[in-house]
Amino acid sequence: MKLTWSVVPLPLREPFRISRSVMSTRDAVQLVLHHDGVSGYGEIVTSAYYGLDVPGIVAALTGLPACPDPETLLAELPDLPYPPGVLAGLDAAAFDLMGKRDGLPVHRLAGHPEWRPVPTAYTIGICDPSRAGETARDLGERGFTVLKVKLGSPDEDDDVARVAAVRAAVPGARLLLDPNGAWTAEQAVRILERMPYADAVEQPVPPGRPDLLAWVSERSPTPVIADEDAVDAADVERLAGAVAGVNVKVAKCGGVRAALRVIDAARGHGMNVMLGCLVASSLGVAPAAHLAGHARWTDLDGHLLLARDPWTGIGGEDGVLRLSGRPGLGVRRAEETGGEENETGGEEGAPWHPGPPGPGVRRADEAG
Repeated sequence: MKLTWSVVPLPLREPFRISRSVMSTRDAVQLVLHHDGVSGYGEIVTSAYYGLDVPGIVAALTGLPACPDPETLLAELPDLPYPPGVLAGLDAAAFDLMGKRDGLPVHRLAGHPEWRPVPTAYTIGICDPSRAGETARDLGERGFTVLKVKLGSPDEDDDVARVAAVRAAVPGARLLLDPNGAWTAEQAVRILERMPYADAVEQPVPPGRPDLLAWVSERSPTPVIADEDAVDAADVERLAGAVAGVNVKVAKCGGVRAALRVIDAARGHGMNVMLGCLVASSLGVAPAAHLAGHARWTDLDGHLLLARDPWTGIGGEDGVLRLSGRPGLGVRRAEETGGEENETGGEEGAPWHPGPPGPGVRRADEAG
C-alpha cells in the first residue's frame, strides 16, 4: 500500500468571520491511499486553532509507518502521535478504500446500514445585521430550514440584531448560535436571555472551564452545546449532566470511529449530538455526512462556503445532504461530473428530521 498527497487551495465564496478570526481561503492536503488497484481518498485541512499547517501535515504523512493494507493502518492510527485532523484524513482514506473494495458505503462499514437525506444548517458569519438578513432570506428561498449564526461581536447589540434579522427573514427556520467561546459566563446568560427562541448555543464561554459552561447551562434559556470543550469520549464523561449536548467533528475527534465513540458516550448520558465540520471540500465533509443519522442537529456546510468545491457527492446546496450511494465515501472530483452537485441521488427518501432532545505506506516522493 502506498500513500500520495497534494496541496489544494480552497478559496471561500466570501471572507468568513467568527469571533476569533476571519478566513478567506484555506489549504487542504488531499490524500490518496493505493492498494491492489483501488484508491481511497481523504482530506486534511489547515487550521490555526487546531495547530494544523501544511508543513506539519506533510511531516506527519512523511513519517507514517509502513502498512500492508487499510485495516492495518486503521488499527495503528490510534497509537500514532499525530494531531486528530491528520488521523481523521488517514482514517477517511482507509474507509474510502475499504468501501470501494468491498462495494459498501462508509456508513454501512461504520454499522449504520440505513441512511436518509438530512437537513443541514448553513452558517452565517459575523456581518452587518442587514447583510445577515439578506443572506438568510436567500438561503430560505434555496430550501434551508436550519441556520447557524456566528456571534461574538464587540457590541452585544450587534449580535442580538444579527440574530433578529435572520429570524425575521426566515421565521420558520430553526436557529443555532455560535460565539466560539467569545463571552464571559455572565455575558452569555445576559445575551441569551434576549433571544430565547434559538434551538441551541455552542460553546458560549472559552474552553477549559467546564464549570463555567455548566454555570451558563443552568441559567440559559437556550440549550448549551459543548464544542471546543468536547474532543473525545472522556470529555463527554466530564460534561455529562452539565450541558445539553456536544458538537462532534470528525476532524476534531480523529476519524469516523473516534467520532462514533463520542456519539455513543453522549447518547449513553442522554445528551444531544450535533455533527459539525471545518470549512473543507465535499471530500473533507463526507466522513461526517455518513454519520448524520446519529445527530439531532447536522451542521455540515463546510463545502458550501467554498467558491468552488473540487469534489461532489454529498449534496447540500438546497439545504439537504444527499449521499450518492456509491461505495466508500461516495464522492468524485467535480470535473468528472461536469461540476454538477446534483449528480447525487443514490440515497432516496424524504429528508430525515430529528426528534426532540432526549508492502507499506510510502512517502509521496517514493510513490512513483
